[in-house]
Amino acid sequence: MQSQEIINRAVECLQCEAAAIQALIPRLDENFLRAVQLIRDCKGKIVVTGVGKSGHIGSKIAATLASTGTPAFFLNPLDAYHGDLGMLGSDDLVLAISYSGATEELLRFLPLIQAKRITIIGMSSNPSSLLAKYSDVHLDISVEREADPLNLVPTSSTTVTLALGDALACALIEAAHFQPSDFAMLHPGGDLGRKLLAKVRDVMVKENLPFLTSEMPMSEAIEIVTNGKLGVGIVVENLPSLQGEELCSIERPVDGHRTSRGRLLGIITDGDIRRAMQRLGQSFFSTPVSDIMSRNPKTIHKDAKIVEAGEMMNHYSIHSLIVLDNNNHVVGVVDSFSCLPGTRFYH
Repeated sequence: MQSQEIINRAVECLQCEAAAIQALIPRLDENFLRAVQLIRDCKGKIVVTGVGKSGHIGSKIAATLASTGTPAFFLNPLDAYHGDLGMLGSDDLVLAISYSGATEELLRFLPLIQAKRITIIGMSSNPSSLLAKYSDVHLDISVEREADPLNLVPTSSTTVTLALGDALACALIEAAHFQPSDFAMLHPGGDLGRKLLAKVRDVMVKENLPFLTSEMPMSEAIEIVTNGKLGVGIVVENLPSLQGEELCSIERPVDGHRTSRGRLLGIITDGDIRRAMQRLGQSFFSTPVSDIMSRNPKTIHKDAKIVEAGEMMNHYSIHSLIVLDNNNHVVGVVDSFSCLPGTRFYH
């Protein structure tokens, strides 16, 4: 088989599966809304069940629901016959998946669920199937054809089932007003969860901060900003006439990090410096910092979450924030690189 033929077959597979997902959209009707409401109102757990490939997809759907704030787990019908039926309570809801709607092992399980008066949401390709008849709500996952050349292998059908499960999860996120902080609480071990839960003080730059005075000439200020390597100079009042590294050593709290007792007056960014040099020419170097600095810079408290810092930087189209403590003393700088991956920041 030629390389191009292999690529063509792969393209046809993806096109077939994409078309199958597109065909789902008109089916997001009252049944889908009712399914979302039933899951939203469930006082217990969502128990996802299915056999074979449907079981594998069901396991992923259960994991997605659980990770987005809807308590859920997967139960194999075969295990239910051997004691695991005791895991179901009357407040639970069952999401049963069978493409044919006639999987014997699943159908033998459903009357046991009904006997417990548990609500059933069925997902199958046949609205007239036994699964649909057992279900309080039925969701149609039919596809025109499977994506494989033989039209036999569960491909388009499993893709559609998974996509509909994701659609349920996304709708529930919207209905529950699920927030990034909620996601972080359920994913504390991952990098994203760590970043969402971490606070500004955990990631801010807090040593050798580039402090400036408002009277300082730009010839001195530009050296401090450059050595600071943060793209910003922090202008505060009441600093003694010190230079370079000494200027950073105004106060050494118990934790050893350098802060400034002076009131924050403003900042100078690399962009401010470039624009001022272009505008002022040679007089730039003798110009005082106060003539160049941006007043009322954006600040954030050291105990704020870094996701809040990222949102602020996005909103104001800036790349860094000055970090303050409870006494409004400057204790650090947090920049866009310390915040969430994938978040857009402007420089």
